[in-house]
Amino acid sequence: MVDKDSSTAPNTTHFGYKQVAVEDKVRLVAEVFSSVAGSYDIMNDLMSFGVHRLWKRHFVTTAAVRPGSSVLDLAGGTGDIARLLLPRVGLAGKVVLSDINPEMLAVGRARMEDQGLVKGLEYVLANAEKLPFEDNSFDAVTIAFGLRNVTDKDAALKEMYRVLKPGGQVNILEFSRVNSKTLEKLYEIYSFSLLPKIGAIVAKDEDSYRYLAESIRKHPDQETLAGMLRDAGFANVSYENMTNGVVAIHRGYHV
Repeated sequence: MVDKDSSTAPNTTHFGYKQVAVEDKVRLVAEVFSSVAGSYDIMNDLMSFGVHRLWKRHFVTTAAVRPGSSVLDLAGGTGDIARLLLPRVGLAGKVVLSDINPEMLAVGRARMEDQGLVKGLEYVLANAEKLPFEDNSFDAVTIAFGLRNVTDKDAALKEMYRVLKPGGQVNILEFSRVNSKTLEKLYEIYSFSLLPKIGAIVAKDEDSYRYLAESIRKHPDQETLAGMLRDAGFANVSYENMTNGVVAIHRGYHV
């Protein structure tokens, strides 16, 4: 099902708080990430005060990834997750870093190569809704801070299920619903008053960071996303809140 809410007209979806034609969303999201690719990592540090690195480290270390595993990292962007996965899969494993945006993928590849990280890595330009991989190809699929930008989340989840081997695990790290009223108010002020201004100064792009803040609010909450995973076929679905639900890790297994 294409990502919609009750106020969305037929054949439209949301791009942040705007309603756009379904076929236009991929292009609009691509424009956002093409614009911010060069400053993406430093903006992540500024936006989260560096906490995103702790979230990502916990995300990878608690995933069912071991030496010899083959892992597909979707929306892999500048390579933060792939970089953490490599030592866990070891020389016998592989990590496929995939992204729909060529600029983001190019930045990720360049940074990995600059650090001498070449073995066990592959790069694939791909849409998460239509993955160019055979059934039962991977032991694990990871996606960090990328699912909320996918137009048809249900289709993407089904594709993740399809490319996983039986017993394989999906791992989703994404912004979610804050479960503290006090923190929620502060988070709202920060997201819509300060974040776009930081984007304007650092990335020279206020609109893209306003969209990113809006996209967080439009993303399904913890229970809704868990239900979507079950509908896609995943079993033993669970989620873990971090920082009072600012982000959550969802996991499920191919059966």
